[in-house]
Amino acid sequence: MFLRALMILCFLVVSQVGFAAPQQSFPDFIKDFERQAVAAGISRDFYRRVTNGLTPDPKIKVAQVTQPEFERPIWDYVDKRVSAAQIKQGQQKYRANKAIFDRVSAAYGVDPYVLAAIWGIETNYGSIMNQDIYFKPVLRSLFSLVHQRRGRVEADAKELLLVLQLMQSGKMPVDQKGSWAGAMGHLQIMPTAYSKLAIDFDGNGKIDVHNSLADALASSARWLLSLGYVPGEDWGMEVELPRGFDYRLAGRDQLRNVRFFAERGVQRVAGRQFGDLNQPVFLYVPAGKNGPKFLMGRNYLAFKGYNFADSYALTVAHLTDRLKGVGPFAHDWPRNAAFLNRDQRVALQQKLRRLGYYKGEVDGRLGPISQKSLRAWQSDAGLVVDGFATREVFNVLMAQ
Repeated sequence: MFLRALMILCFLVVSQVGFAAPQQSFPDFIKDFERQAVAAGISRDFYRRVTNGLTPDPKIKVAQVTQPEFERPIWDYVDKRVSAAQIKQGQQKYRANKAIFDRVSAAYGVDPYVLAAIWGIETNYGSIMNQDIYFKPVLRSLFSLVHQRRGRVEADAKELLLVLQLMQSGKMPVDQKGSWAGAMGHLQIMPTAYSKLAIDFDGNGKIDVHNSLADALASSARWLLSLGYVPGEDWGMEVELPRGFDYRLAGRDQLRNVRFFAERGVQRVAGRQFGDLNQPVFLYVPAGKNGPKFLMGRNYLAFKGYNFADSYALTVAHLTDRLKGVGPFAHDWPRNAAFLNRDQRVALQQKLRRLGYYKGEVDGRLGPISQKSLRAWQSDAGLVVDGFATREVFNVLMAQ
């Protein structure tokens, strides 16, 4: 989640999609939120002590509307986070901490390379954790975030109340640092997960996901398990689709076993063979008919539980393989495809809604619901039903 915090540097962003304007001044908000905190078991004395002199972080608004997981083509996001340098550094860090990774993997069954990949994506293997530009006081960040009223006010308030409870009980230091969204430690665990799943794995008598890699790895392993991670099962595989394949079978509405797709001519790339034909998977086509395609398993969905963006989940999956020594994807991305900007993505959702295909939120984020809606329209329009919103597809849609 530090990658989202990177975007606090983008001061020229003006889009307001995804959050509402604050309804009151920050001091008034702090005063009013006290009632909610007290109702959640926070003492007035503690609340007033930790909020005394608190000021909002002026960069929070910028960070929350410029998340790179949603603003860039998926290949841009993956390329920047699975570079040769990132792979080399990750392999070195993994070897240096292999004993810890082995202990955590033995305890919970989570692939240690998955944890290493998340570590690399979230905090560059811990290298940025002492940089104030990325890691800020969690309490200030969450108060600022709730005050800004982005599109998930209740969820953000829940995270804030949990942090207040943890701090009041002494289970978290008042000066705990983390990302702009409140995520903490080497692998950026959110307060909701931390409150239930964080563990003192190194046995020193305290939970410290910031300074203890063992605590951080074990806590995130437990989080992944709670999100549906299946020990011993791979995240998925890159595949080839036969000519004339029905792209309407793509999407995660229903998990089907690998055999279902194999019987329809789907093959693994590079002549590899399928393993467990009974593994539940779904077909994922992130960049249309000209990009790489995947059969994704339940562990990929667990990655999405860690961070909902598909670009993030695919990056975790790919970096996991690259750290193991597996090569790049067999098929390159359609890099010449014109990617839609935010205004165009919003317009696409609005148009699909007017035509009766889309019932989701108009937020400019082309996730699974938008892709499914686009595929339905493409089918009726006689186009390739791959759900990939290129400028060409956008122009046809808007002209309808």
